[in-house]
Amino acid sequence: MKKNLSTLLSFLVTLIIPIFLLMLGVRILLTPAFPEVEYRMPGFPDDAYGFTQEQRLKYAKNAIDYLNNNDVLIFGDPNYEDTFPLYNQRETNHMKDVKNLVQFGLRLWVWATGLLAALGVWAKFGQWRQAYLLGAKRGGWLTLILTGLLGILASINFWTFFEQFHHLFFTGDSWIFYYSDTLIRLFPMRLWQDAFLMEGIIVVGGGLALAFGLKAKN
Repeated sequence: MKKNLSTLLSFLVTLIIPIFLLMLGVRILLTPAFPEVEYRMPGFPDDAYGFTQEQRLKYAKNAIDYLNNNDVLIFGDPNYEDTFPLYNQRETNHMKDVKNLVQFGLRLWVWATGLLAALGVWAKFGQWRQAYLLGAKRGGWLTLILTGLLGILASINFWTFFEQFHHLFFTGDSWIFYYSDTLIRLFPMRLWQDAFLMEGIIVVGGGLALAFGLKAKN
């Protein structure tokens, strides 16, 4: 009975690992450091409609703070007449939808982190440490397999992948905007391509570390 329980919990760890690594990457990207680095990347496009880099950083960081559960979203800045009002109603509604999705994902990450930590403590004192490590190692492999499949789909046609991603989480075409809209000016396609790449590096790096770095016996 004890062996069956440790086996079951080991597979639970395996299933939690991809969720933990995926949302860890999202959490890292949802920091003010991301636009600070991204806007300074070689070849990153300037805003064709007049935002300075200072304005872009200010509004992008505010949008990220808003998604991280800050209730204040800058709707306009009277210091810059050409950017007032900042968001139209369609953009505001989309930001609310994104915030709901992000908050759900971050709560999921907190639960996954807490559960992994609790199972780890239980494994140490319950004498099924090897089963826990084996579960984490398998979780690394599962993460690599899932990431590989998503990477293949994204590499075939990134725009189609990007479009289907949004259709999965948002209703209709509520996420489609004009190039002159603020959200596109702050977060152009180049930023999303880099974000998916950085997310992949974080997730794959974690998967590789677990798959090849842990020593676990079957």
